[in-house]
Amino acid sequence: MELIRTLIAFAVCLGTLIVFHELGHYIVARWCGVKVLRFSVGMGKVIWSRRVGPDQTEWAISVLPLGGYVKMLDAREQDLKGFPESELKREFMHQNVWKRIAIVAAGPIANFLLAIVLFAGLFMYGIEEPSSKVGAPGANTPAAIAGLQRGDVVTAINGHALKGWSELRWQMIQAAINKQGARIDADRPGYGAKTLNIPAEAFAKVDLEGDVPAAVGINYARPPAVIGKVLPGGAAERAGLLSGDKITEVDGESVPDTTAFLSAIQRAPGRTVTIAGLRNGQPLSLQITPEAVPDGSSKGLVTIGKIKAEVIGMPDMIVVTSGPVEALQKAVVKVWDTSVLTIRMIGKMITGEVSWKNVTGPITIADYAGQTSKIGAVSYLSFIAFISISLGVMNLLPIPVLDGGHLLYYSLEVLTGRPVSEHFAEIAQRLGLGLLVTLMALAVFNDVARLL
Repeated sequence: MELIRTLIAFAVCLGTLIVFHELGHYIVARWCGVKVLRFSVGMGKVIWSRRVGPDQTEWAISVLPLGGYVKMLDAREQDLKGFPESELKREFMHQNVWKRIAIVAAGPIANFLLAIVLFAGLFMYGIEEPSSKVGAPGANTPAAIAGLQRGDVVTAINGHALKGWSELRWQMIQAAINKQGARIDADRPGYGAKTLNIPAEAFAKVDLEGDVPAAVGINYARPPAVIGKVLPGGAAERAGLLSGDKITEVDGESVPDTTAFLSAIQRAPGRTVTIAGLRNGQPLSLQITPEAVPDGSSKGLVTIGKIKAEVIGMPDMIVVTSGPVEALQKAVVKVWDTSVLTIRMIGKMITGEVSWKNVTGPITIADYAGQTSKIGAVSYLSFIAFISISLGVMNLLPIPVLDGGHLLYYSLEVLTGRPVSEHFAEIAQRLGLGLLVTLMALAVFNDVARLL
């Protein structure tokens, strides 16, 4: 069932993005008077088709689902000898360069518009997420040195007002990428507004592929640690912990929330520690020896402590909603910022600042599609919006074969007053195809490596 869910979620996601992208080309081509011969979802051999409209445009489904195309009347691809003059006027290359630019750019623009519509709808519907209240920063982290304290509610970063944790995380990523530091405005219970500064140097070694806020010591606030289900045969059961026990100390040190408690346990593999707290309102003190288990993030080179018990501790959750105008504005900003971030990440891959392991392919996209669909409609639609932005950005890259490559040709035509030579275009197409195949091979390799 999981595989079926993943395949369906992937098909819906990819099919939606392909259809919207190609509809962008199709609609603008029709507006510009160009004759469209075929609209295909999928590549390769046509397995179903139907002709519709005065031009008898062939609407088709092709065998390879990873893509689509709009085939127009084009002298570069068809022999137009004997065609009537009225038809030749509707040929793609017969149009002026600005119409050709509009037709080619319409596909990526359609992807950006789809993302804007999806995000605007989600912002109006309301998105549940952790609030911007922070937990206790780790000792000697940049956040702790700046003076951030547990319970502070971050209201703005670098002048950008925040409503929830996703906006906080986004602004921290922006600060890390721009290497500009973070000016944090926060409300501190009992003390009022505070302004704190994390210097740019603190972001110098931050891994952009990881949790950027956590890397500088910022985590969302969690409630005190409460034991949930106790698994049989584990350290928690042997120590006598029961469901409902509230933990406040480990070896005499305060653990104000679940994060602090889990961290204290993980730091004590195979070592007996004393935990204190409350059971049914009465003082509780027990000794427990966490089991030493390999840390998955370090490939087994480091061990951490585990007690085999569920620790209940959901963060403060809020529902962030916006009116129609505000939602549309936020959606446009979101799409713009995400597009810019994507381009910057590509640039950092080229310069070696970010690993090429971040290049993902259809297997990873399918996996994430399945996971987000299982979480809920909000997560799934957000995922589709982000993939739509990525598709739009990737298609605008100046690589021959992609829309961006054609836009490069037409931009040169605008500057020089004449189209690029067929010989140059042919060589560029071959190079672009080679580069695209290489990127696809790298993406599939990364996908398989993740699975293994």
